[in-house]
Amino acid sequence: MDFIELVGIVAGLCTSSSIIPQLVKTIKSKKAGDVSVLMFIVLLTGNSLWVYYGADKGDVPIIATNILSILLNVAMLICKFKYKKNDDDH
Repeated sequence: MDFIELVGIVAGLCTSSSIIPQLVKTIKSKKAGDVSVLMFIVLLTGNSLWVYYGADKGDVPIIATNILSILLNVAMLICKFKYKKNDDDH
């Protein structure tokens, strides 16, 4: 692994994991009323296109970190719908 590939992996991990604090907060509070479904649909579309692009280029850091983003974004959307009843209770 060369330095640039390492930079790509670290950069991808930083951007991919940026949703983790919000995901943890949502899981702890069991409330996701302020989560924008449209934003996550746009993110999922972009991440999916990055995976496709990375696959075409054979770029493992792009593929791996965007798959991580997809998984975390899907988890957030699951929370959005799982905790919908809790948001309606206020």
